[in-house]
Amino acid sequence: MTGGEYVAAAYGVVFVFLLVYVAIIAAKLVRLQRDTAELLELARRREHPDA
Repeated sequence: MTGGEYVAAAYGVVFVFLLVYVAIIAAKLVRLQRDTAELLELARRREHPDA
C-alpha cells in the first residue's frame, strides 16, 4: 500500500467510528426524550389526579 492508501484507510476508519458515535448519541437522545415525556406525564397526573 502507498502512503495515500494508508491515509484514505485511516480517514475511512475515523469516519466509521464517527458514524457509530453519532448513532449511539442519537439513540441516547431518543431515549432521553422518551423518559422526559414520561416524567412530564407522571408529574401532570400527580398534580391533577382526577383529570
